[in-house]
Amino acid sequence: MKPPIRLIIGLGNPGPEYEATRHNAGFWLADQLADDLHASFTLEKGFSAWVAKARVNGEAVLLAKPTTFMNRSGQAAGALMRFYKLTPEQVLVLHDELDLMPGQAKIKQGGGHAGHNGLRDIQSVFSSPAFWRLRIGIGHPRSLGLAQQVVGFVLAPPRRDELLEIEKALERCRVVVPALLRGDFDQAMQQLHGGNSVQGA
Repeated sequence: MKPPIRLIIGLGNPGPEYEATRHNAGFWLADQLADDLHASFTLEKGFSAWVAKARVNGEAVLLAKPTTFMNRSGQAAGALMRFYKLTPEQVLVLHDELDLMPGQAKIKQGGGHAGHNGLRDIQSVFSSPAFWRLRIGIGHPRSLGLAQQVVGFVLAPPRRDELLEIEKALERCRVVVPALLRGDFDQAMQQLHGGNSVQGA
């Protein structure tokens, strides 16, 4: 039996100018999950993060949004994991995913960082890739027929039709998080992956 998730880290860049950008999809989901768990974020400078604390089935669950830029996300993730004596296997990272189309979302444990600077830094700080990832599809400029470079693409807001699809995927992610907090990863995966459209799945 795999240990249930106890720390959820949403990835994004701090500051109002980044709020609506594709790269902040992890922050969007973290905010929604805090609402679902009736928890509110407070700034905890010692952890370099906004942190929300909840209790689920009598167990403490933490949500965090790093206050560093994306490429330093491991600073908050590592500090929280060490302080609360958690293992990478108890950590779920919410992040935007270029390899999935808007409207798709997938859960996986381990693997590479696929060039995602937030994942790269967390993997480096944890000295392990064994944490869980909830991958929120934002598409790739090529798959969406855009001439933009990837850097400009992730730091721009999604187009309206893409945003509607991303919001649907976030709703489906919210539904499966309780299973992850119980440690029922197979159920969460089947439920979430079953809702992905066939294109690019």
